[in-house]
Amino acid sequence: MANALAVSKARGDAEAVVDRVAVLSDVHGVLPALAAVLAEPDVQTAELIVLTGDIAAGPQPVRTLDLLLSMGDRVVWVGGNCERELVAAARGGGTPGTISAWAGPRLRADQVELLDGLPRTVTLDVRGLGEVLFCHATPRDDEEFVLVDSSLDRWAEVLDGAPDTIVCGHTHMPYVRLADRRTIVNPGSVGMPYGTTGAHWALLGGADGPAIQLRRTHYDRASAADAIEAECDYPDIAEWTRGYLLEPVSDTEALAVFSPLSRRADGPLG
Repeated sequence: MANALAVSKARGDAEAVVDRVAVLSDVHGVLPALAAVLAEPDVQTAELIVLTGDIAAGPQPVRTLDLLLSMGDRVVWVGGNCERELVAAARGGGTPGTISAWAGPRLRADQVELLDGLPRTVTLDVRGLGEVLFCHATPRDDEEFVLVDSSLDRWAEVLDGAPDTIVCGHTHMPYVRLADRRTIVNPGSVGMPYGTTGAHWALLGGADGPAIQLRRTHYDRASAADAIEAECDYPDIAEWTRGYLLEPVSDTEALAVFSPLSRRADGPLG
């Protein structure tokens, strides 16, 4: 299992401290964006690469997974809601018309088994930060929405029992904020950014310099869109590449959609 190294490093031994971690979230099967991030010098020299979910639900699922698998135990896998959607689609379920429903049946059996077995959280001891919990949306739920402007009460609710530093994805918008004495890091999305363009990721740890860095990798999005449209037979692929690679929605638009979802049914907390 690709998380073997993470398990050994999470035991609490002094030698198990990870010096540098590159965090990639919400790749969504966009191979050119992933390749551009993996080519970054700080990603190449990072001790571990942590994936915080929604890895392959997109136009190039098989090749995306194969590239990450080829990197062996340097890659630490955390599952998100789209991993469950892909597995369901591969096994005959899923929501018709979605890119997950299209992508799931294209996965090999070994890839479906991998995604089906991914943990919801992984905890590592990162130099300069201490214990860091990595998840997709929140430590307790891979689908719930908590936003950069969610209230302290809302954050306290979803982070109950979590360590001092939490890294999450799901909302595709990068930020670092303090809430309920905890630092929350969202690296943004590699393949489907909201609010800005490029492939977003984060760099954690290190003895010198900032222990948390939000990064953005620029790549040729027009060429990437052309290549994806040429090889992908998803019926709405041109609209998909336009909406996520070429003309992503603004952060204002995304927050307008997500804000109602960040409130519980028994009262607004977000």
